[in-house]
Amino acid sequence: MADQVQDSLFREIDEELRQEHYAKLWKRYGKYIIAAAVLLVVGVAGYQGWRNWDIQSRQAQSEQFEAALELKRGGDLDAARNAFAEMAEDAGKGYATLARFQEAAVLEQKGDTQGAVALYSELAGETSLPERFRNLAVILGALLEMDSADPAALTERLEPLTASDSPWRFSALEITAFVARKSGDTGKAKEIFERLVNDAEAPQGVRTRASEMLAALG
Repeated sequence: MADQVQDSLFREIDEELRQEHYAKLWKRYGKYIIAAAVLLVVGVAGYQGWRNWDIQSRQAQSEQFEAALELKRGGDLDAARNAFAEMAEDAGKGYATLARFQEAAVLEQKGDTQGAVALYSELAGETSLPERFRNLAVILGALLEMDSADPAALTERLEPLTASDSPWRFSALEITAFVARKSGDTGKAKEIFERLVNDAEAPQGVRTRASEMLAALG
């Protein structure tokens, strides 16, 4: 059950992140780099030279990231993990953040759930990251711990993400419902699943799973 939820959640997260547009991500991180660099540039020629370097640097990081993804797709998980770890240390903050998320995913694939959870925990606690990405790390970490962590502690960790203004509320509510079911609180699980089924804004995958769980719970 956890594997099915995880696969669907990753697809939903992928759709949400693509809607954010990578240009917006670079705009968010890049403005600070640009501001600092401009102070060191003298004249239009110097600024243009830096601008060309910046574009080339981003292109190189993009190619490096794609190469690491290809290693992951090909099943060479050790090499993929090393590549993402290297990017996390050396790349600009945008790609470094993405690389850390991918490194955690590779650790999970390798069976190192504890290592993946630890990395997600680091990301969740890193105040320099935008809140959206910190909360994404909370969701992914909770998903891995759904069958092992203390239910009360996990529910408490997810509670802020279930607020109506949270972009991750549907995922947070769904995981909370599964945790409640696992801990024997069938009433709470049914209440949350019903809420998800009746929420027209919830992704179709979430609503479908919630409906199936309600039927199973009777």
